[in-house]
Amino acid sequence: MTSSTVFLLLTGLLAGLCKAFDIGLSTRCVSIPKELSICHDLGYTEMRLPNLMGHTNIPEVVSRTAEWHKLLQTGCHPYARMFLCSLFAPVCLDTFIQPCRSMCEAVRDSCAPVLACHDQSWPETLNCDRFPAGDDMCLDTLSNEYQYTYKGMPKPTCQGCPLIEECYSFRSALGAFCDNDFAVKVKLTKRKFASGHHDYVTEGPVEFIKQGLLLPYDTRNLIEQWLRINENCANRMIRHSRSMVYILSGDIQNGKVVVNRVFHWQKKDSQLTLATRKWRHHKC
Repeated sequence: MTSSTVFLLLTGLLAGLCKAFDIGLSTRCVSIPKELSICHDLGYTEMRLPNLMGHTNIPEVVSRTAEWHKLLQTGCHPYARMFLCSLFAPVCLDTFIQPCRSMCEAVRDSCAPVLACHDQSWPETLNCDRFPAGDDMCLDTLSNEYQYTYKGMPKPTCQGCPLIEECYSFRSALGAFCDNDFAVKVKLTKRKFASGHHDYVTEGPVEFIKQGLLLPYDTRNLIEQWLRINENCANRMIRHSRSMVYILSGDIQNGKVVVNRVFHWQKKDSQLTLATRKWRHHKC
């Protein structure tokens, strides 16, 4: 979704202002600060204070949004960022434009399971019943066509961490390739930031051993999202600052990507090298 699309969506809601919630004289327009990075590039540069969460100053807004950064990195829903920014940094128009209840429910249904994976629950302050059921003056969800496409794409899910296998035979690896829908070879690393936060990324291309239903153009992003959602597992896999190479094999169940086997590819690993060579002509 481009910033121009977002801007058109927001400004297109100006019709029928008499139905909207009037801002009044108690609010003011301020520039969106650089610290509020999640709300940049959405098609507008000024926000209203107090916002729809009742925050009255920029430091409070920045502090309250910081806890959402990690969730947004998981890509749990394509409208999650727009939904949160419509509340924390509402566009500076003559009226407050709230998210529709349908948008809240769509984001909640996709992102609440990710929060649960991190032992958090969907906050009561974002109870979807507080938002309008739907009219001309609220931000609606994606188009039906886009929602159908989004729902049809494989997505990572919260799961228990599979055993990280250090010792194996090439026959064991071949068995994993046979038993699972996909198998990919990836180099993973942990990226640290000055703020103290860290992220998990892939280095270089993803090598397909068995592609299955994975989409070539999306697999790298999908793996990184899986690592962010399953952070406990990512910490076990990437124990040091240096890069580590793995083969991940798993299934796609009802559109959810589940990793079942993890092989640590070590230097001069003859067994995995032999397995990947034999796989081309192997019959399960």
